[in-house]
Amino acid sequence: MMKKRLLAVFFALLLFVISAVPVLAAGDLPRLVDDADLLSDSEEAALQNKLDEISERQRVDIVVVTVNSLEGESAMEYADDFFDYYGYGFGDARDGILLLLSMEERDWYISTSGYGITAVTDAGRSYMSEVFVGDLSAGNYAAAFTIFAELCDDFISQADTGMPYDVDNLPQEPFGVFSNLLIALGIGFVISLIATGIMKGKLKTVHSQSAADSYTRKGSMQLTKESDLFLYKHVERSEKPKESTSSTSNTSGGSSTHTSSSGSTHGGGGGKF
Repeated sequence: MMKKRLLAVFFALLLFVISAVPVLAAGDLPRLVDDADLLSDSEEAALQNKLDEISERQRVDIVVVTVNSLEGESAMEYADDFFDYYGYGFGDARDGILLLLSMEERDWYISTSGYGITAVTDAGRSYMSEVFVGDLSAGNYAAAFTIFAELCDDFISQADTGMPYDVDNLPQEPFGVFSNLLIALGIGFVISLIATGIMKGKLKTVHSQSAADSYTRKGSMQLTKESDLFLYKHVERSEKPKESTSSTSNTSGGSSTHTSSSGSTHGGGGGKF
C-alpha cells in the first residue's frame, strides 16, 4: 500500500514538472525571443502561451523575435538565418512563420517556410501588415504580436481548406471603424433633419417663391436696363489613355520565394514601422 502511494505521489510530481516546462519549438528555443526587451513579464508569458498553443495545434511554428539591431544584415537575411540556424519549423518541410522586429532600423519582416509559404501569400502578408503595423508604430508591441499570432492561426486554417487567402480571396473587413463611422454619420444626418424641420416649422409667414423679384418690396427697386449674362460654361474633358507600365508587385497571387544563406527556400517580406 505504501509503495502504491509513493508511486502515485511520484507520478503526480512528474506531471506537475512536465506541465510547468514551456513548450519549445523544434530547435529547443522558445517561440518568443524578446532580446529588445519590449514586453513585460506578464506580456511575455501570455504571448508565449498563445504562440505555443497555436503552433502545436496547427503544427506550424509561429515565432516572434525582437532585436536591438540587425548588425549589418538585411531584415530578410536576419529573419531567414534566425529561423534556419536555430532549427525552427515542423517536419521535413520546416513549416513555420517568423516575425522579426529590429528597433534600431525600425524594420519588421515576416519570413515563411514550408507550409507557411502556402498559408501566407504575398497578398496575405500585405493584408497582415495593414492590421498589426499600426500598433507597432504606436509602441503597442504586445497587441501587435498578439494580432500577428491570431492572423497566422486564421491564415493557416484558411489554407487547410485548399483556398489560402490571396489576391482575390482576402479576409472580410471586420465590423469596425468604418461601420461605426457610417453609423455616426447616419445619426448626425437624422439629427440635422430634425433640427432643420423645427426651424422650418417656425417660419409661418414665409413661403418659397418661383421668381427672385418676388422677394423685393414693390416700388423699392427700379430697373433701367436688363441683359442676359452667362456666368458659367460647362466643358467636358476626357483623359488620354496612358500606356501600361510594368510593376514589381505580385498581382497574380501566390508567394514569391528566395533562397537563404543556408540554402533553404523562404517566402516573406517586410517594411518599416
